[in-house]
Order: sequence, then structure tokens, then C-alpha cells
Amino acid sequence: MMMMRRTVSLLFIGMALVFELRAQPAGLTGQWVDPNGAVIRIDRCGERICMWVAALSSKAPSKMDIYNPDPAKRTQPICGLQIGSAFVMHAPNDARDGTLYDPKTGKTYHGNIKLDGNRLQLRGYIGIPLFGESQTWTRPTAPVTGCAAGGERK
Repeated sequence: MMMMRRTVSLLFIGMALVFELRAQPAGLTGQWVDPNGAVIRIDRCGERICMWVAALSSKAPSKMDIYNPDPAKRTQPICGLQIGSAFVMHAPNDARDGTLYDPKTGKTYHGNIKLDGNRLQLRGYIGIPLFGESQTWTRPTAPVTGCAAGGERK
């Protein structure tokens, strides 16, 4: 009888661990916090990987894309803006050859993404990766409140 209780208890613990692991995003996809505190959502867009601003940092210089090189787009909100596109998966934890848009400068760069444990290593560059800058992003430690269409947090 005691052996049966232990077996059932272990079974429930195992099931709980499986459900917990399934709830966590796998690989590169999911939400990530950049060094400035903005939350970026990474997900598939067709066969590629893309990125969108999910929540603005309180340090954001503007809620609008005021530095966009296209004057017609300078009134669009940064929240919800696609800032990464066309990343090609080369391995489960490695995506390359995409583009990154920086709304703080209005510039677009080539980019690579690599998952290193629970950190995301992002490299933006011009020409070749040697001429670029790296950032480390982390997963949010608490639920993220997204922002509404106007750039405000919901």
C-alpha cells in the first residue's frame, strides 16, 4: 500500500513537471526584455523568425517612431512595431541573416540571434558581424503588461 502511494505521488509530480515545462516558451520564441527594459516578442512569421515591441520601457525617448527615415511613418506607435524580420533558423537555438530596426535611431541593421541558456545574444551589424554591437536579452521574471495601440501600457 505504501509503495502504491509513493508511485502515485511520483506520477503526479512527474505530470506537474511536464505541464510546467510545456507552459514555458521553447527556444528563441517568446518574450524577452532588452537592456533598456522594453519587452520584445519573438515568434515565427511563416518559415522565418520576427520580432515585435510588446511593451515599451519607461526610458523610451518617445512612444512614436519619430526617427523613422520615412516621414509618413513617424506618427506610428512603437508599441506593436515589428523591429526584426526574416531571421532564418540555422539550428534550434540559432537564427541568422535577419534585419533589425532600431526605433531609437531609425536605422536598420543585419542581425543574428543565439540562445545561450536563458539569455538571448543578439548581434546587430553593418556588412559583417565583426562591425556591430551585441546585446543580451533575458526572459521576463514577471507577467508583462502589454501596451495598447497608442503606445500606452494597458
